[in-house]
Amino acid sequence: MDMKVLVVGGGGREHAITRALSCNSDMRIFSVMARKNPGIARLVEQMLLEKETNIQKIVPFATDCGVDAAVIGPEAPLEAGIVDHLEAAGIPCVGPTRAAARLETDKAFCRRLMERHGIAGCPEYRVCHDPEEARRFIETYDGDLAVKPIGLTGGKGVRIMGEHVDVAGAVEYAREIGGDVVLEERLIGEEFTLQAFVDGEHLVPMPLVQDHKRAYEGDVGPNTGGMGSYSLPDHMLPFVTRSDYERALRIMEDMVAAMRAEGTPYRGILYGQFMNTCEGPRVIEFNARFGDPEAMNVLSLLESDFAGIVRHIIKGDLSPSHVRFANRATVCKYLVPEGYPEAPAAHEPLTLGDYGDALLYYANVEERGGKLYTQTSRTLAFVGRGETLEEAEMIAEKAASSVSGSVFHRRDIGTRKILEKRCQHMKEIA
Repeated sequence: MDMKVLVVGGGGREHAITRALSCNSDMRIFSVMARKNPGIARLVEQMLLEKETNIQKIVPFATDCGVDAAVIGPEAPLEAGIVDHLEAAGIPCVGPTRAAARLETDKAFCRRLMERHGIAGCPEYRVCHDPEEARRFIETYDGDLAVKPIGLTGGKGVRIMGEHVDVAGAVEYAREIGGDVVLEERLIGEEFTLQAFVDGEHLVPMPLVQDHKRAYEGDVGPNTGGMGSYSLPDHMLPFVTRSDYERALRIMEDMVAAMRAEGTPYRGILYGQFMNTCEGPRVIEFNARFGDPEAMNVLSLLESDFAGIVRHIIKGDLSPSHVRFANRATVCKYLVPEGYPEAPAAHEPLTLGDYGDALLYYANVEERGGKLYTQTSRTLAFVGRGETLEEAEMIAEKAASSVSGSVFHRRDIGTRKILEKRCQHMKEIA
């Protein structure tokens, strides 16, 4: 039976979503994106080139196309209430309502919800709405803090004392952003990502992934939207014990139960960013959608029919039997423009080489006259899949290295050396 699905968003994450949906030959896919993504464009029946937050244009497009459901990729349209408007027009969505998306879009809401419901993993925090109040707390706090703008930051807006700023720098940053901040104790450990499909009540987890935010090899340089990520064949990570994993999963389940109890049931993709500390997993943040690049890791492993999962999320009868991932490793490597993230070289030509067995996902890249050009953000991602991490990394690295132009990538992502570094760090803090 034909199913028409609208995918909102035009990045690498959304290309992965679209590709996963296209594995079902009965699927008819439609797209809304601000800029034409060449990979998505080749897979969809019809597209609307429009800002993903322009709901007044998107809803009529979706109804005119007669779509049966929508999958929302980025966070900005969720904050704008796209799900509320599409569902009011009779189009169910894989994505939370504006109220439920506050788990991501309002960090103060998220922390207060965790505190109110006694959910584990919440760091010590203070919500401030005034620069002077923030200054007093920062200057009198015994230890380092993470300074987080309350709203969306695109993964780049957090400043951490002892890593990015000192006390004076933290005070100045809080002042720069108007004092609307959440000040949290700095968490020390190793980060990991746990994503899950959620139908409002039931939660089905995906393989664990680790992202790499720093721009340069060796985990140095400015934070980015994510330079790449990896997962392992057993869907775990060696520095996350089974007990750690179960605690993180319980936190996710408790968040879904809390949202339901508050009258704002959560439906869509729930992304938990955790810091595995010497005391177990603590919550860095929740996101109300797939991670980018982490979506490319997990969706490249998905063996179940994604369209079927969409149906079960919408019906509210999702179960683990509906979701199956291959027991293989993945390594995702992003190519970014020279100068990224501070001064990216845009409009520079790119040439694809022989990328072998890797999966290619297009992101912020323009295609003109059959040629590719960089834009101001991450351009292309390659995902290698293999029986071992080494095999997956070799495939991804060969593919990323085949591209010529004013771009670079982190060659160390997915290497055994960086994984051993993570494990050693956990041993040191244990």
